[in-house]
Amino acid sequence: MAVQKKKFFDVEVPLTGESAGLYSFDLESLNGRNIKLDLTRIFRGKGVEASFIVKVENGKAVASPRMLRLLPYFIRRIIRKRTSYIEDSFLVKTTDGILRIKPFLIARRKVSRSIRNGLRIATKEFLDEYAKDKPSEEIFGDVVSNKIQKPMLARLKKVYPLALCEIRHIETENKKEE
Repeated sequence: MAVQKKKFFDVEVPLTGESAGLYSFDLESLNGRNIKLDLTRIFRGKGVEASFIVKVENGKAVASPRMLRLLPYFIRRIIRKRTSYIEDSFLVKTTDGILRIKPFLIARRKVSRSIRNGLRIATKEFLDEYAKDKPSEEIFGDVVSNKIQKPMLARLKKVYPLALCEIRHIETENKKEE
């Protein structure tokens, strides 16, 4: 009777450009497995955690992003007294599925409810327009490389000056099957 041993398999994570090692009996058993990675070092101190789903294709394991979120300690560290923060949660359609996006904005001062609501509406319009013709993988990459936050900050500054403009949480709700 042969005893099967577990061994490490490399899983490519294209979002970070690195690979992770997963412990398993064979490569096929990794299919559909979840990985959680702490990306704080990659972001130079911005507390970020990511979750990936492993897919095995052509004898290679590749991790596609499922969820990306800012850690609560980072948010607590950024918020100051006598400032308003704005949060929201909504669904955005992409070319290959639906994403739940939760933006997080910090104004420079205390602001009225109407200004906070104006910022929420402007954020939702910007993200709907940004995501409608892009796949979800590209949107995750843009959040990681700050390509969404910079133009969003520029657009929202016209409503009210902001101290911080971040995507607090982004997650795939469901993907269209090919």
